[in-house]
Formats: sequence, C-alpha cells, structure tokens
Amino acid sequence: MQPDEPETNETTREHSPPPGGAPGLTLVATPIGNLGDLAPRALAVLRAADAVLCEDTRVTAPLLTRHGVSVSLLPLHEHNEDAATPRLIARMAEGQRFALVSDAGTPLMSDPGYRLVRAAIAAGITVSAVPGANAAVMALTLSGLPPHPFLFHGFLPPREAARAAELARFRAMERAGLSATLIFYEAPHRLAETLAAMAELLGPDRPAAVARELTKRFEEVRRGSLAELAAHYAGHPARGEIVLLVGPPGDAAPEAEAGLDEQLRAALAAGQSLRDAAAMVAAATGLPRKQVYARALEMQRGAAGEEG
Repeated sequence: MQPDEPETNETTREHSPPPGGAPGLTLVATPIGNLGDLAPRALAVLRAADAVLCEDTRVTAPLLTRHGVSVSLLPLHEHNEDAATPRLIARMAEGQRFALVSDAGTPLMSDPGYRLVRAAIAAGITVSAVPGANAAVMALTLSGLPPHPFLFHGFLPPREAARAAELARFRAMERAGLSATLIFYEAPHRLAETLAAMAELLGPDRPAAVARELTKRFEEVRRGSLAELAAHYAGHPARGEIVLLVGPPGDAAPEAEAGLDEQLRAALAAGQSLRDAAAMVAAATGLPRKQVYARALEMQRGAAGEEG
C-alpha cells in the first residue's frame, strides 16, 4: 500500500527540507556506477555544505567536478572516524553544515559514518538524509528471490575459518526459524570460494544470485543454485563490484541438523577435541565436516564469551 500522494506541488514544497537544510549533518547517497544517478536535491545539499565528508577524496572529487560542485572535502574513513568525530560535532554545534557521502551508494551501508551519526544524535544535532542508490536493494529487486524479509550482512570475513564460522551462525539462525533472503557484498577475487563455502555450509541447492557492475555498462545478474554459481565462477573469474544473494532455506531444516548442537556438546563433554568431535558428529549425521566444525568452533567461542 502506497502512502497518499500530496494534493499539490505547494504541499510538496512545504514539507520538503530546503536545499542545504539546517546546520548539522546530511547523509547523501551517491551513484553506485552511473554518475548520472546523482539526485538534484543531493546536488543542492552538496553545494550548500560547508564541507563534504567522504571516504576517499580521489573518488568524490571527480564526481563533484563533473556536476560543477566546488566545496571543501574532508576524509572520513574507518581509520580516522573516532578521532575526527569530536571536532566535527563541535563545528556542527557552531552552526556549520556537513554532507556525508561514501565512495558509492548510501552512507553507512558497509561504509563509514555510523559513529559520527550516533555522536551527532547524542549531541542533539540535526541529522537528515537524501536517499538514492543502494547496491544491496537494487540487487535484491533484480534477483528474483523473495524481497522480504531480507537480512543485509555486508562483507563476510576474508579468511576461510572465520567465514565458515559466520556462515555456520547463519545456518544456526535458520535452524532456529530465520527465513530471509541473505545479502552480502564480496570482492571479485573471493567470489568463487565464497560461493563454494556457501554451497557446502548452507546447501548446494539453495537458490541464489550474483549481481555485478550494477548501473554500469557491463551490468549482469546471474541466477541459479549455490552449486551452479560456484561452478560457473570457478571457471569464469568475476570482475567489478559484487552483490551476492542467497534465498531463504526450505520449509524445514534437514532432520540431521536438528540435534547438531546437542551431539556436539555430548562429544565435547566426553573429552573429544574440537576437531575430533566435529569429525565424529559429521560422520554420525551425514552433514559436511566443515559445516559441523564451523558450528563447533562457534559454540566454543560463545562459551568462552559467556565465561568472560
């Protein structure tokens, strides 16, 4: 159901924030590929800002130059956000206007800015946004997978063991009732191995999609099972920006998974090492050994966290 349309253009103008907005912070979405996707109101906010906060000035400067925007650029990234935030909050409190952009897409979505936004809210500073492109949502709408509910994760850990543990955590949530389309970002050189890990840990027949180079000349959305996509990208290395989507599991988890945690606890309580317990339970359940080991590792970390 769509919200009611305003009766007149005057009503629209009355309720829309003026270009540049009030002193404070405005999150501005930027194009994810096609530079023509920058919204007119985004341009107005960028022009009116005292400074634009960006991940990489080398990326943002050409975008602003293309649109004739001349404004100071200040880097804000994961390495300096903590140190820069107090100074920026002080300047906003004095009445300055800042726009926050990421290299591409909507700020904060796997990009810096969350700590600054939280600090601004805590300080009572106005925080607003200009909506626009987002690769995760665009990929979801093109994937053919259920659009809601969905769970956006961002990047998985690059190392094999940590990635397996994270995927095992998702599988555990699914066994507990989670049924959602999962959305990830991935580097092209890791795509094939990530798909292979997903096929092993989440199930080879799970429906999935790989969207790459969205809004660009070589935009592509490839759909299939995790096993099919893993096989394709093993032989055809991907290029460009990648969004990886995995459809929800079937109506019921395999019976062998239902008592996995209980069997692992029993094996560990009997004095088995983590690796031996995983091997024994994998043999007993028929589940992939890597999946069982990843779940055992996750359980061990959880128990250590509770003790701490």
